[in-house]
Amino acid sequence: MQKIERWGVLELSRLGKTDGNPFKDYTIKASFRSDREEKSITGFYDGDGVYKIRFMPSYEGVYTYHISGNFAHSIEEPTGSFEVGPADSENHGPVVVEGTHLRYTDGTAYHSIGTTCYAWVFQPLNLQERTLETLRGSAFNKIRFCLFPKFYDYNKKEPLAMPFERGNGEGLDSELVKTNEKDRMLFPGQKIEPYDFGFDYTRPNVELFRLFDKRIAQLREMGIEADLILMHPYDKWGMNQMGREACEQYLNYVVSRYGAYRNVWWSLANEYDFVLAKKPEDWEHYGELIFSIDPYGHMLSVHNGLKTYDFSRPWITHCSLQRTDFYLTTESSDRYLEQYHKPVVWDEICYEGNLEMGWGNITAQEMVRRFWEGAMRGAYCGHGETYLDEVIWWSHGGTLKGESPERLKFLSQILGEVPGIGLNKGEGAFDEVVGYAGGHSGEGMETCYDYSIHYLGVCQPAKRRVILPEDTKYQVDLIDTWNMTVTPLGEMSGFNIIQMPGRQYMAIRICKAGE
Repeated sequence: MQKIERWGVLELSRLGKTDGNPFKDYTIKASFRSDREEKSITGFYDGDGVYKIRFMPSYEGVYTYHISGNFAHSIEEPTGSFEVGPADSENHGPVVVEGTHLRYTDGTAYHSIGTTCYAWVFQPLNLQERTLETLRGSAFNKIRFCLFPKFYDYNKKEPLAMPFERGNGEGLDSELVKTNEKDRMLFPGQKIEPYDFGFDYTRPNVELFRLFDKRIAQLREMGIEADLILMHPYDKWGMNQMGREACEQYLNYVVSRYGAYRNVWWSLANEYDFVLAKKPEDWEHYGELIFSIDPYGHMLSVHNGLKTYDFSRPWITHCSLQRTDFYLTTESSDRYLEQYHKPVVWDEICYEGNLEMGWGNITAQEMVRRFWEGAMRGAYCGHGETYLDEVIWWSHGGTLKGESPERLKFLSQILGEVPGIGLNKGEGAFDEVVGYAGGHSGEGMETCYDYSIHYLGVCQPAKRRVILPEDTKYQVDLIDTWNMTVTPLGEMSGFNIIQMPGRQYMAIRICKAGE
């Protein structure tokens, strides 16, 4: 009997029909059953007469399956069984929501330290391998990237491959063909040049999607979540103008192909409000569609340009945010947490770099500060890097040049020591932001927590008052978030004055002694 691990992927392949258009004319499905769960899974056509079904079991034990559909005149071995064993030590299952926090399915805390490489899978293969090597040595446990190629400043080379086959006109999207020249825009203010689209949106390019299979699986083995951006505005090939029918087929194909990977998230769009061919009701339709066809309930959200989405929608799991104010970024976490009562993920808080665009030239110090600010408030943050070069991490991947990634690795280590699954914003002095875990006592300035981190950001005091209960011992540590050091200051209680180095980006960690 075949064996796989819990939250692994079982792949079933069967030969079937090749006439007509196998991507839309035929279906393959399977029902999976154990004594703890039952799921119906839709498969996909993978070219060369091969139909596949991928299934992720949620529990240990013996499963049986039954294959059905019209993909073949007769189905070879329609039934079977397999055994699911325990997950290995690095496999904690999919990321799920608990209140306003994220965790893995097995209960392990998930502190998201994200990054963005929009078009890395459309780059030459040697550059893709270099990107994976860079990720392997980093703290990043989530990466955002596109399933469609990107056309934008510093991204104007033709991609490695296209998501769809060239067509003869029969499968072309009728709505797209009728698009007026005045509507051909990347995003507000930037029209595209006339271009012979020529793609059949009913026929995915399986060679490219097989490459995505490989990359998503490699990220999974590295413990990195693949935040798949399904649509975006930065496109000269017409994919940002696909009509509803074409988009529905594409989304069904993607969910069938990648839903069984435990490390997948769905980002319905990057900067959805810049996709001028889509209306608000289109985004609602596509979001509800993914929610209804994904049998695993993966993380799902929509990323904004200038206008944030209504994250109260029931199909949205978390707030995927880009700053809408240059200075006020992760400081706004409180407002979104209070408004939506869902995890807040800042996928774009500007990028460390030196591009001429305002979103691509903040310092490493400011990038790290925004991460700490967000983390103390109970939010999660994403990194990006845009140093001027032929190969820019934010879109191409490759090698990191900036100073923030090592500091984010240090932050990841600090967050990994937090009890429970995450921090919440607590009370503190007006020049600090306090993240706490566990219980607390007192009110206002006298509040004391079982575990807390007091982040001072741009402030640089030479000394600091620490007032604690008289009857309890607390371990106090001084954290230099930029120089990446932790200095134990010993156990304290009552009123204390501690000496500070008089420089920015310091934090004080206070926790009950022995905990």
